Amino acid sequence: MDVPPEPSTLRVFVALAPPDDAKDELARALQPACARYPQLRWNRIEDWHITLAFLGELPATAVPLLRSTVAGAAASHPALQLGLRGGDHFDGRLLWSGIDGDLAGLHALATDVRQLVRSCGIDFPDRVLRPHLTLARARRDDPTSVPETAAALAHFVGRPWWTVRLHLVGSNVGRGPGPIRYRDIESWPFGAGTRAGGDGGGGTPAGPGR
Repeated sequence: MDVPPEPSTLRVFVALAPPDDAKDELARALQPACARYPQLRWNRIEDWHITLAFLGELPATAVPLLRSTVAGAAASHPALQLGLRGGDHFDGRLLWSGIDGDLAGLHALATDVRQLVRSCGIDFPDRVLRPHLTLARARRDDPTSVPETAAALAHFVGRPWWTVRLHLVGSNVGRGPGPIRYRDIESWPFGAGTRAGGDGGGGTPAGPGR
């Protein structure tokens, strides 16, 4: 079987991923909305992530440099205790869950990642960090499903969890008519002050898109 050639460019970002049991907890809270609003474009639970730096479309030749840069950022930061909390939306069309916990540490990590990436000559859009977990998108002719789901999720409070790894992720956005898919290019464990024995939990993912 012919192996397709590697793309010459990648759409890349640096992110954190909640552990499986934290995602399962949120997925269970979303089950009534999934049944009520099947028309929403639900993100696969495997793809849930917290973006720290969106780098945009980059040449594939930039990936080796990014590997060493992001690995260094992970090694120089401690694990963070975070949690998933509540729900809200952007412009009535993008549903998300909020992030709770060590937000000062999260912003410091994101700032460091962005500075390190820029220091190695890679430029990218300077977007304000609004930590969140994207869950679903509404079609243009559907103004109510996302706000109603966000309101139902407003009182959700997930269990706290520790970050385990820092992820360099690529996506297929703009490469076809199908849904967005993400893949880890590589990931690295956190270093200084990492919680002893903190494996971030486990479990079998189940929820939207599965």
